[in-house]
Amino acid sequence: MATAPKLKDEKSALTGPQKAAIFMLALGADDAAPLWEMFDEDEIREMSQIMSSLGTVQAGIIEKLLVEFASKVSGTGALVGSYESTERLLLRFLPEDRVNSVMDEIRGPAGRTMWEKLGNVNEAVLASYLKNEYPQTVAVVLTKIRPEHAARVLGCLPEDFALEVVTRMLRMESVQKEILDKVEQTLRSEFMSNLSRTNRRDSHELMAEIFNNFDRQTEGRFLAALEERARESADRIKALMFTFEDLGRLDPGSVQTLLRAVDKNKLGIALKGASDALRDLFFANMSERAAKILREDMEMMGPVRLKDVDEAQMNMVNVAKDLANKGEIMIAAEGADNELIY
Repeated sequence: MATAPKLKDEKSALTGPQKAAIFMLALGADDAAPLWEMFDEDEIREMSQIMSSLGTVQAGIIEKLLVEFASKVSGTGALVGSYESTERLLLRFLPEDRVNSVMDEIRGPAGRTMWEKLGNVNEAVLASYLKNEYPQTVAVVLTKIRPEHAARVLGCLPEDFALEVVTRMLRMESVQKEILDKVEQTLRSEFMSNLSRTNRRDSHELMAEIFNNFDRQTEGRFLAALEERARESADRIKALMFTFEDLGRLDPGSVQTLLRAVDKNKLGIALKGASDALRDLFFANMSERAAKILREDMEMMGPVRLKDVDEAQMNMVNVAKDLANKGEIMIAAEGADNELIY
């Protein structure tokens, strides 16, 4: 009868996954249950495989391992969890390609399983990928996500192709596990990994958002200094910035939605510093009476401090961004008809 392999006496010989497996075994079924619930299927499978191959673990190794864990936790002080710290930790005991795969999945859409993540991908983005797949594959995918999301994805697909997918879904019986696993693996490796890399935030985008929140003088000072040191970066930031004058690209319906959402007390102040074209756009989307009252209010204000104008305009820009994020208005990129800027 074959005996289970024994671990070496020194705990230093243990790999990270082996330490985790021993720790889970030492906790016992009841205490470890909350941790098991946090693992996904792949992690449970990996942990179980390691546990089953541990063999006999001497009491001394267990004791040293638990003491090591307790000393690290008690001596750490405050913990900071971030993408960067998590990635550094994983690189200590996992190959780089495996870590990249894990981090790509974490950076991707929210969800514990791959199918939950897929269900949180924008329908237009998902449809753009699926339209190049076989109708049968698309049918399998759409049966695994929420019906309301599947409906939106079908609506984004070419009509003939969508109809073929619907036909396949109607004829579909139970999908073999091997086929489902293959589809899932393909989506994870080809779609999700590319999506997460695409979604990584560019540093220039972050700086453009910061610059958007500067007052006019500070913005000008920083941009001028940056143009001297790194003109290319300055140009990219300026191209990404969303300014008050960019509200001139709103369609009439979006202007009216924005007018209902902004602070009426700040609207006149913001328009005091606007170009004639932008003022006309807002006045044209008000009732004649409301436009007349606003013009009179602006005339009665007299001179307004630049700081107050900047603050009022920034408030309107932030309201517009929030409305765009909620899908209530559309801000077209310069030179485009339907592209969302924010």
